[in-house]
Amino acid sequence: MRVLVIGAHGGVSRHFADFVKDSETVEEVAAIRNLDQAPFFEERGIESVYLDLTKHTQADIEKILTDNNIDSVIFSAGAGGSGDDIVMMVDLDGAIKSMQAAEAVGIKRFVIVSTFRTGREQIEKGVLRVYTTAKTYADEWLKSRTNLDWTIVHPGVLRDQPGSGKITTEPQTEIIDVARQNVAQTLLAVLENDNTIGKEFEVVDGDTDVTTAIQNL
Repeated sequence: MRVLVIGAHGGVSRHFADFVKDSETVEEVAAIRNLDQAPFFEERGIESVYLDLTKHTQADIEKILTDNNIDSVIFSAGAGGSGDDIVMMVDLDGAIKSMQAAEAVGIKRFVIVSTFRTGREQIEKGVLRVYTTAKTYADEWLKSRTNLDWTIVHPGVLRDQPGSGKITTEPQTEIIDVARQNVAQTLLAVLENDNTIGKEFEVVDGDTDVTTAIQNL
C-alpha cells in the first residue's frame, strides 16, 4: 500500500515516518509544503512531493496521486495558529478537495486526523471555534458526502513525551493526553486493519498495546 501523507512534516506525521519506514506492507509518500523539509524524509528512504493546500487545486492533487501510484491517503494537515482564513483553507477546504481528488482517481482508503471533540455542541462552546468548525464539517463531509473507505481518528491533547505504545480507544468523559508517537503508531495500525473502515474513535494514552486496541475496534 502506497499512502500519501498530507501534512507529512507535522508532529504526529514525523513519528509516522519513523514507524512506516520499516513497514513491510505500507510505503509512504510525504506531501510537504516546504521543500526544506525533504531531507527529513530522504534520510528515512521516503519519497516526498510538494503540496500546498492553500495554492494547489483539486486537479493538482489528482495529478500527485496518479503520478505517485497512491492507493490510500492520510490527511493530517492542520493550520492551527495560522489565522482563521488559513484554518478554513487547510482544515476544511484542503481536506475536502483531497477527498474529492482521491475519489476522482479511484482511491478508496482515506484516513483523517481530526480533533478530539467535534460537533455542534463543541462549536457552540466557542473554544477554538473556527478550528473546531473546520474539523467538524470536514469529518461530516467524509462520512456523508463520499464513498471513501474512511476512518476518523480523534486524538487527545497531543504531547511530545515518548510513546508507550499503549493506548485506549474507549470514549472519554474528559480530554486526556496522548503522545504524538502513540498517535502515529495508531495511524499505521489503522492502515493495516480493514476493520477500521467506516469507524471513528478517540485515542488517548492507555494500557492496551496499539495493535491489540486497533484490532479490537
